[in-house]
Amino acid sequence: MKKKIKKLVLSSIALLSMVTSLTALSAAAAEPVHVKSETELVGDLGMLQGEGNGLTSEYLNKSTTRFQAAIMFLRLKGLEKEALAYKGQDNFKDAGLVYKEGQAILGYLKDHPDLGWQGPGGNLFEPGTEITAQAYYKVLLESLGYKQDTDFDYKMTLAFAEQKGLSKIAKAAHLVNANIATATIEALRAPLKGSGKTLASALADKGILKASHVEELANNSLNVKQNDAVGSYITDSKGMTLYYFTKDAADMNACVDGCLANWPIYYDDKLIVPAGLDAKDFSVFDRKDGKEQLTYKGWPLYYFVKDQQAGDIKGENVLNVWHVVNPSSGVALGTKADLGTYLTDAKGMTLYYFDKDTKGVSNCAGDCLNKWPLFYADPISAPTGVNASDFGTIVRADGSKQTTYKGFPLYYWAADKHRGDTLGQNVGNVWFVVNPDKFVGTKAEHSAIKTSKSDQLGTYLVDGNGMTLYVFTKDKMDTNACTGQCLINWPVFYDANLTVSNDLKASDFDVLTRSDGTKQSTYKGWPLYYWIKDKNPGETTGQNVSKVWFVIDPTKTEAR
Repeated sequence: MKKKIKKLVLSSIALLSMVTSLTALSAAAAEPVHVKSETELVGDLGMLQGEGNGLTSEYLNKSTTRFQAAIMFLRLKGLEKEALAYKGQDNFKDAGLVYKEGQAILGYLKDHPDLGWQGPGGNLFEPGTEITAQAYYKVLLESLGYKQDTDFDYKMTLAFAEQKGLSKIAKAAHLVNANIATATIEALRAPLKGSGKTLASALADKGILKASHVEELANNSLNVKQNDAVGSYITDSKGMTLYYFTKDAADMNACVDGCLANWPIYYDDKLIVPAGLDAKDFSVFDRKDGKEQLTYKGWPLYYFVKDQQAGDIKGENVLNVWHVVNPSSGVALGTKADLGTYLTDAKGMTLYYFDKDTKGVSNCAGDCLNKWPLFYADPISAPTGVNASDFGTIVRADGSKQTTYKGFPLYYWAADKHRGDTLGQNVGNVWFVVNPDKFVGTKAEHSAIKTSKSDQLGTYLVDGNGMTLYVFTKDKMDTNACTGQCLINWPVFYDANLTVSNDLKASDFDVLTRSDGTKQSTYKGWPLYYWIKDKNPGETTGQNVSKVWFVIDPTKTEAR
């Protein structure tokens, strides 16, 4: 049976289209799941509206200000329309710092001191001042009908808010509008003071919110939790940890029978996901046993039977194949019987290393990159057993960034079309998956001489550190043509135990004893030199100096 992934439905129009297409695929297919992010839902509710282009990522990452918090308070109290219509002339001295309609809002707040927005003093509001999580939870508590100094002390705002089910952004050190989306959803789902009715229901009764959107607030929520050992990880609405199985990279039905008894599948057909997650990353997988399972970035999601309480992560790294789902990891792990464990991107696409690369240097350029596209992700938070500090970044000659593992660049293989494909393994005997348990570097890195490559010069010889080697055309007649000051500028290369990369022939290398008694390695009879002005691996500033010094292209260099 083929794997079937059903796309998520994010609007009523998409729902109609998807139901139609799913019916055509399979009459027996279940209804698609409905997933919305907190930001999307709070946008649909009209509570968070953004600027210009709406709830863009730029807007969601902006710091939240006192003015923004005041607007949210008025919306949650159902007073925004009234405030916008305010015509009074008295206002704060700094009201001119906001747009015209915003000035009406500030005038309204000044004229209604009972709302608690009188500013820090001196007839100032300070609309652009950034606020804290504590300050925003105060806003939300008052939106629910609680009063500072009556129901709670400001110093205890966070603790009191947690008692009322408001805590998701309490540890946010720097508040941004995405945090506001999360906390506002919390408040809308919370009951008003002294009532069983939620804030959202009360606003719906006033005609401020649509009943259909309020119904969505009752859906279960996924959460992102933090742990010092594993970093971020996804839980269900009750705080139970969700996991992925590395063997699912190759076969999404890899967990069956006894495995499923220990690792029950996770499925929910109506979900709200945290503001930092993309609803489109969630789908449904129809298993061979006929059950449905929710997936994240293509990975089927599971519980672990030994996790008994919210926050338990006892399943992390079990048998080195089970891991928490870290939404910010950038990388994941796959497992195959013939390859063992290997690195993948967050969606399970296989990553490779190039055996001709040296540490910090990519020797794949031009057409090579068309076949082996570079991989880049930031930040990287690795699964247990893989050291996050082993990942780094290089900046390529064209300015593009590429992620490295233990200093070596990582690539995709263009022929890999599906998660779990490992068609790039051993291509040309120089491309390989990255097994983090075994990878210690490339053969090129451990060779005294190997090849490098550039778009301008093609292939050329470098030493084990990636420093370019040169030939001197005057050596054709006399191998001691470079002496004195010449040798200061062009130091000889010599390695007594010369090893070469697998794309070179060891028989092409030899040793020359110079007239001064020093030894020098040769290639096809040509003495090998460095250039004093090359300071870093990959530099070729010695090319064509005085029209007698050149890099060495093994495919074009004739024997001396």
